[in-house]
Amino acid sequence: MRILSAMQSTGELHIGNYLGALQQWIELQKQGECIFIIVDLHAITIDYDPKKMQKRIFDIALDYLAAGVDPRKSIIFIQSHIKEHAELAWLLSTITPIGELQRMTQFKEKSKQHEKNINAGLLSYPVLMAADILLYKTNIVPVGEDQSQHIELARTIAKKFNNKFGETFPLPKTYLSKSGARIKALCNPKKEMAKSLGSQNNIYLTDSPNKIREKIKKAVTDTEKEIKHDEKNKPAISNLLNIYHLFSNKEIKDIEKQYKGKGYGEFKKDLAEVIIKALKPFQEKRKKYEKNPKLVEQILIQGAKKAEKIAKQTMKQIKTKMGLI
Repeated sequence: MRILSAMQSTGELHIGNYLGALQQWIELQKQGECIFIIVDLHAITIDYDPKKMQKRIFDIALDYLAAGVDPRKSIIFIQSHIKEHAELAWLLSTITPIGELQRMTQFKEKSKQHEKNINAGLLSYPVLMAADILLYKTNIVPVGEDQSQHIELARTIAKKFNNKFGETFPLPKTYLSKSGARIKALCNPKKEMAKSLGSQNNIYLTDSPNKIREKIKKAVTDTEKEIKHDEKNKPAISNLLNIYHLFSNKEIKDIEKQYKGKGYGEFKKDLAEVIIKALKPFQEKRKKYEKNPKLVEQILIQGAKKAEKIAKQTMKQIKTKMGLI
């Protein structure tokens, strides 16, 4: 079984990324052959500073390794270093109906966010994502709920290719996190925690203890003072309870009992310490890798070599079936 997932080099990773993706990647390493990509080609579909891109790519690599992605068990590499990703995206775009791309929820949302830069890459983003997945004949794709529509499109493209040119791709299946996918923004519990929402809405994996305390202190709560999990009526405190549960491994009902009759202030103070303690091993491991950039670079080079071998084999098969070879 081949498992593939990726993150964009568009900024610092937050605890939503950690709980909803990175932690489950570590578990999935035990279940199959894993490929984890730093998708820099996706990242350039929105405005960015070219001078900061290399640092952002390096930072994502540090986060992968510090979280426990093991280069002895998994392939880690940078998307743009394997030219077959862009090549396959073009080939797949010739069988992808434009209507399918225009109805993508993420395209509609990003078009609103980036009105001055609605580029063709933003529209064809899901085709490149399908190429990332299909190039390695992926079986399982761990993603957040916001990406599940893209996996469905990848399945549609795979079916269309198989029907037109002959059986080539397995149909990838979406693997959704049952817990971390629900992490919401600290100041807006109606939205998922996201890099685009700004610093106060996110707790970044590299935030200092004092910064974490400050952000949790400022996190919104509900009008009623009871510390109770009720996502419909009390979304703010429910979100904080979810975070407490995921970082402490305590059941939510036990946390509710622990803070029965107590105020939000005490709960928030303890929650901050729970997060700080849980992130400490990650942050210490990350600093070790940060001090050894040559090792990180070598891991990415070796990963790219392994990925390229698979990618070239798949592309030869695809181009032969399409009559290009």
